[in-house]
Amino acid sequence: MLKGTKVGFIGGGNMAEALIKGLLAGGVPAEQILVSEPAEERRTLLGDRYGVRTTAENGAAARSCDVLVLAVKPQTAASVLKEISGPIRRETLLISVMAGVTAATMEAALPGARVVRIMPNTPALVLEGASAIAAGRHAAPEDIHLTRAIFDLVGKTWVVEEKLLDAVTGLSGSGPAYVMAFIEALSDAGVKQGLPREVAAGLAVQTVFGAAKLLIETREHPASLREKVTSPGGTTIAGLHSLERDAFRGTVMNAVEAATARSKELGKS
Repeated sequence: MLKGTKVGFIGGGNMAEALIKGLLAGGVPAEQILVSEPAEERRTLLGDRYGVRTTAENGAAARSCDVLVLAVKPQTAASVLKEISGPIRRETLLISVMAGVTAATMEAALPGARVVRIMPNTPALVLEGASAIAAGRHAAPEDIHLTRAIFDLVGKTWVVEEKLLDAVTGLSGSGPAYVMAFIEALSDAGVKQGLPREVAAGLAVQTVFGAAKLLIETREHPASLREKVTSPGGTTIAGLHSLERDAFRGTVMNAVEAATARSKELGKS
């Protein structure tokens, strides 16, 4: 599906780099990829490391690519959209990873544009991302298929209604930070109980990784797997009771709710 497709990036940050790695691993030639990035040092790094073409001109990427990925901060959306509104071709598919910036906003700036919004997350850097995709008003089913083909190279994808993307941002978009905080807390707890830092950190990371892999491979409900390690009167139920007493689940739900609300705010700014 990507054979012969020229892919451009507006913004050469971490997410763009993750996608470049995925595209190259998926067989897309480096010469079909063009990155527009204002920082010369970053352009040099991407060009040298991956052999992709680079430019400092957003218009050049908009003018010459079949797919254009907007991988910039949402606060810069208005200026970037204005800059590419002239050179972008009508047949170009616009894929946005900007949190909170609606398809309607982009369509208003680029009348008739085929827009697909996607919310990926940072594990895409190791090709294990979780991404949710939503179609804009003019996007066709084949645009969704093409977007999935690109982002499936760096993880797994789900298609949702656009109104749910803020919730996706709060859950999986911000979720890696919650998991990192949990791993850090597990590690600190081990150190408090006398474990060497290196041992505690290793156990914490492998425990979270292993638990996630167990869920994926068994396809069982988390509650079912939790019950299997929760013996009557044992250590695990004692720990779970402490988590419930301290509102662990409610705290996580509140974090997702707060991040979702912030995503909605960004979309209005």
